[in-house]
Amino acid sequence: MLKEIKKSVIVFGTLTLICGLAYPLLINTIGESVFASEANGSLVYEGKTPIASTLIAQNFTQQYYFHPRPSSAGTDGYDATSSSGSNFGYTSQKLHDAVKERVNAYRMENGLKATQKVPMDAVTTSGSGLDPHITVVNAMIQAKRVALSRGIEESKVIDVIHKNTQKVYWSIIGEEKINVVTLNLTLDREFGKVKI
Repeated sequence: MLKEIKKSVIVFGTLTLICGLAYPLLINTIGESVFASEANGSLVYEGKTPIASTLIAQNFTQQYYFHPRPSSAGTDGYDATSSSGSNFGYTSQKLHDAVKERVNAYRMENGLKATQKVPMDAVTTSGSGLDPHITVVNAMIQAKRVALSRGIEESKVIDVIHKNTQKVYWSIIGEEKINVVTLNLTLDREFGKVKI
């Protein structure tokens, strides 16, 4: 019996060292050396001050910025401590009403006619409520508003969209998308921050 307890203690101790210490240290070392930015939250800095993360959407509401997907994370949305979707099902009247309201607001804000289609990602929330990406179609529709607000040519804004478009992985996985955080930061860096 004592012999079995001794074996169990040795196995437990060895597995604790391997799984609880050696493996996490190895993975952390690889992450910090090969994927340093990602391992530290994909932060974006202005000088030495962190101002955003490319992994978390921010609520850009100004006319001179591209707007992200709507968010239901937290009471006012975009709350990284309360990541979640709305949990409304397809048959929910609240969901239909919210989407209809967002469609009308999107059309008005971007000068669209009542018959023009609105991209799905412009009026529905993501599962996390914090997805920082929008579709290229959504960005192209917003380009005119952003250009007018900034007093620059629309073609220049479209060039920034193309520069920030993330391609499909290995030509088969996902779809082209744009990170709104990096897109808006690129606008500020190339054309200057808008002074109010």
